[in-house]
Amino acid sequence: MLSWLSANLGTILVAAVLILVVGLICVKLSRDKKAGKCSCGKSCSHCAMAGKCHPQKKDPPHRRKQS
Repeated sequence: MLSWLSANLGTILVAAVLILVVGLICVKLSRDKKAGKCSCGKSCSHCAMAGKCHPQKKDPPHRRKQS
């Protein structure tokens, strides 16, 4: 068993680093989604789902223009 580990140590380390990086990316994406951030870049003018993904926020009463 020890000889197998020493023979494959490089592969095991690379795989462990890749798994760690992918895990950290998933955690970051999950936290960003919960915080209301998006990963699409918010260039919605060409997107068919623009109204569903980023709904328009209403201006607070003190920010509305008086006409």
